[in-house]
Amino acid sequence: MVKGAGHKSCFLVFTRVLGDIFSYFVNYVNLRNKKMQIRGKTRRFLLPKVRPVKLGGDGRLCRRLAAWRKACKGSIGRSFTVLAGFIPPAKAFFKNPLGHGGKRTGRKVKKLDSYIDIHSHILPEIDDGAENFETAMEMLRTAWNDGIREIILTPHNKPSHHNADPEKIKRLMEILQDKACGEGMDIKFYTGNEMYYGSDMTKKLEEGRALTLAGSAYVLVEFGMGEDIDHIRYGLYEALSHGYRPILAHVERYGRMLTRADRVEDFIRMGCYIQVNAGSIMGTFGFSAKQFTKKLLAQGLVHFVATDAHDMGKRKPALSDCAGYVSRKYGEGYAERLFYENPMRVIRDEYI
Repeated sequence: MVKGAGHKSCFLVFTRVLGDIFSYFVNYVNLRNKKMQIRGKTRRFLLPKVRPVKLGGDGRLCRRLAAWRKACKGSIGRSFTVLAGFIPPAKAFFKNPLGHGGKRTGRKVKKLDSYIDIHSHILPEIDDGAENFETAMEMLRTAWNDGIREIILTPHNKPSHHNADPEKIKRLMEILQDKACGEGMDIKFYTGNEMYYGSDMTKKLEEGRALTLAGSAYVLVEFGMGEDIDHIRYGLYEALSHGYRPILAHVERYGRMLTRADRVEDFIRMGCYIQVNAGSIMGTFGFSAKQFTKKLLAQGLVHFVATDAHDMGKRKPALSDCAGYVSRKYGEGYAERLFYENPMRVIRDEYI
């Protein structure tokens, strides 16, 4: 062995360790600044971006610390190994700007006990959802086996259309409830509408010709797929100005929104809430919708994930696979809020 080679190896490992610690610090500061910026606070300073570094039990830094200890064979190496025990894992440390857990790829997660679906067209013979009670019952069996235990029924209510009145919706809901109980499915139903925005939307709600979600102040609002963003903003503002809490239905379906995730954040600041379809997250409706929903989830800009169930095809009533995906990628706490806690707040008419 060449004289001085051990010292050289020791020095190289040491410099790499310092470099990784610096990268860890810089990424943390940048994420904290981003978090402050999203919450409307002033950024104090921003360090240059560097490559992310994994720490903790599966990180590169711990391996280098082990190499340092082996190279030094002394008290300094042992000190750095001890230091590694005080460095938290990156997966727990790098949280996204809005506070939910960061990526947890490949990790086994606890499955939620049950789910609540706030957007469903399972009520038969009333819109473009279930054609008859036979189809509705088939959809209900799928929902029950998937873990869905509460459903807000949201048939379409569109301007200049022959819409089912609230009495008919309630009557059909009672029949469906009886049929479900007859098969041992203890699913609880609530009435609602998916309101297609029109100039008379708030008037319909105030006169009782249309329904809010579960009798709460929350209203599920949809727009045309090619609608201008300013028109969407105006419609949501109108609902807010009349005392309602609008939930923008399947935001990923509006073509002009796909390149303007920043406008989604503007809607949330107004006081609106965002719902995305489970199928969009899972890629059922194409690459663009999937990428857009993933971007929103990563930034914490989604409040509800629902089925928007219409049939037993692409839009079937299932949430468990999507809930598992969201838990692994964005954190168990965030998944629980999207699939249970926030929907329950709607049912209880509580603020989110």
